[in-house]
Amino acid sequence: MNISLKGKNALVGGSSRGIGRAIAEQLAKSGASVTLMSRSADKLKKIIADLPSAPHQCHSYLVVDFTDFENYRKTMETYFENNQVDILVNNTQGPEAGSALEKKTSDYQEAFDLLFKTVVFTTELALKHMIANKWGRIINVASVSVKEPLSYLALSNTIRAAVVTWAKSLANDVGQYQITVNSILTGYFDTERIRQLNAKKAIQFGISEDEVLTDMETKVPVRRIGDPKEYGFLATFLASDQAAYITGTQIPIDGGLLKSL
Repeated sequence: MNISLKGKNALVGGSSRGIGRAIAEQLAKSGASVTLMSRSADKLKKIIADLPSAPHQCHSYLVVDFTDFENYRKTMETYFENNQVDILVNNTQGPEAGSALEKKTSDYQEAFDLLFKTVVFTTELALKHMIANKWGRIINVASVSVKEPLSYLALSNTIRAAVVTWAKSLANDVGQYQITVNSILTGYFDTERIRQLNAKKAIQFGISEDEVLTDMETKVPVRRIGDPKEYGFLATFLASDQAAYITGTQIPIDGGLLKSL
């Protein structure tokens, strides 16, 4: 199956590293023009230079801070005044780890602004063109923890679950315009984020980071953590015409980690 996204414009959040970058790279390989989003202009410039490019493609980037909603809002409103998006990948950095007992009301508010408010706001702006064009793809990077909460990720468990249920509701409303809305439930992937979490676990349990990783791998039926490129393949398929009948779903990509149905 050949996936062509020629003529499509994609906006990818958190795309200077890890899963976001892998998605952006695969979308570009499939012919989409990609706009990257992150806090680091230097990193974004380098990635733009390395992205696959053909004469019909025009890649760009936006410097944004997902933790500063007011400035984020202004940047996105300005961007959408002159740009249209066919494929929106909602992805941000995760909130600080910690248990429900450790987190305060203010922590949940910050996580809400980071993980939910930015997603809904960006989607609202992108939908105007998608509805008019009667074609669109909205892909939310979520987590397996919305189905099986991880005790050390109370903020992520809570707010990402809200994103997934919102996405299901939205899918029902925009399906008539041939717009699909899907959430990907992320398992263990080889990213900077997971290495940071593993470093904290190592300190907490008094073991090495290698031991933390080994324990993590043994919990996954395929006995390894994922390569971000594999994530990019799934996201690109969901962005394609071939996935036009897939919407309102929550698709785990976790090597079989989830035990629930």
